[in-house]
Amino acid sequence: MMTFPDRTRFSASFSSLRRSTPFRLAVTFGVLFVVTFFLSGAVIYHMLDRGLSRDLEQSLTEMNSLIVSTYEPGDTQDLVNTLNNYASFQSTSDGLYSLTDHAGKKLAGNFAAPPIPNGVYTVRSRDVGLKGHERYRMQVSTIGPYSLVVGENFNDVDEMLRIVLVSFEWAAAIVVATAIGGGVFLAVRAQARLDRVALTMNDVSHGALDARIPISGNGDDLDTVAIQINAALVRLQSLVESMRQVSTDIAHDLKTPLNRLRLTLDAAVAGNDRQADVSALLDEARHESDRINATFEALLRISQIEAGARKERFQATDLDAVLAVISEVYVDVAEDALKSLTIAARTPAIIRGDRDLLTQLIANLVENAINHCPAGTVITVSLRCDEGRAIVSVADTGPGIPAGEREKVFRRLYRLDKSRTTSGSGLGLSLVKAIAELHAAEITMADNHPGLIVSIAFPLIPGERSRPLVPAERS
Repeated sequence: MMTFPDRTRFSASFSSLRRSTPFRLAVTFGVLFVVTFFLSGAVIYHMLDRGLSRDLEQSLTEMNSLIVSTYEPGDTQDLVNTLNNYASFQSTSDGLYSLTDHAGKKLAGNFAAPPIPNGVYTVRSRDVGLKGHERYRMQVSTIGPYSLVVGENFNDVDEMLRIVLVSFEWAAAIVVATAIGGGVFLAVRAQARLDRVALTMNDVSHGALDARIPISGNGDDLDTVAIQINAALVRLQSLVESMRQVSTDIAHDLKTPLNRLRLTLDAAVAGNDRQADVSALLDEARHESDRINATFEALLRISQIEAGARKERFQATDLDAVLAVISEVYVDVAEDALKSLTIAARTPAIIRGDRDLLTQLIANLVENAINHCPAGTVITVSLRCDEGRAIVSVADTGPGIPAGEREKVFRRLYRLDKSRTTSGSGLGLSLVKAIAELHAAEITMADNHPGLIVSIAFPLIPGERSRPLVPAERS
């Protein structure tokens, strides 16, 4: 027996289901289905009734014609015999047959018909002086001096219609039960999936960023929505974790320069109290402040890029022209750092993007190799097109990056231990990743044996075709 709390929970659950969109849709379509079924049944019943009545009237006409054909003027015996034969096989409850003279005297048949004008009628038993409540389709015609009445009972027609009506009632009951049961089942099932979506979003709102909506695997619209929401949650989790990591990295990596700035300013104040020359200390403090400001500006720019603030500047851009700029600017810079920069291969590759950001992306990779590789390192930049993608690769023969560190180097302010003795803020590769993601590009790192090769695959503009590779003019 259901207890009072159980009834309360059931009532609340049903009330919630009744207000849900899936339940209302199920009820709406169920009602439409039932109404359509009843309308279709009514049309079929009406057409069947008309068809049976038409068949009955045709049978009546044929029987009347057959009886009339037995009459010869001056010879009524065949007519009388034929009519009596029909009447002997059927009672008045099945059919009516009557032949009367002009005085109303019955000559043949199973009843004496009252005077009725010629024509076709639908009558009841009492209308023709018989007992009961039978219905007949009756035809009255004149044969010589005689009046002929032939009628057929509606019993067969009524029985057929009654069977059809009873069958329709049972079918209607099954349809209504199926519509209600199926509608409730589908509504509960759809609502359960929507409840899982709501539960997941509630978990996310309470900090469980790793919560995901279960996928049923049906491939329906709810699965499509769930997949899209899960993708958004993955992105949200990544961004939140990135923000947390940035906060941690700022606390650790900027603490040292801020302390150094504070010590420099303290030394300048102490020197000023002693009437000493503190201009060098102030210059050092200004440079340290500029480096800190540059770090925050880089962080702000990365955030703006990740938010898609530069997408309105996208246009058709040839990566080959970007490599030409890189070659022109950085070949001499590499030579001054006792390294060599080679643009190994170039080919026209048209993508949609921001030319300035794309130039900065490749420049950051080249500068990273120049700054962190030893003298004698060979840096090679190449561009190729493959399967609808333009692939830019920057390879070097330096010490490379350990496999376990390759994902970490894209984090803001993250620096390898061996790189902490060189200048930099640890934001160069973070900016590279942000620009790549803005352009829907895929970035990968691999061993160059020796060294590191960084590849970025950009989607080409559909319909663009690249020309054969040509060697760079300068290396």
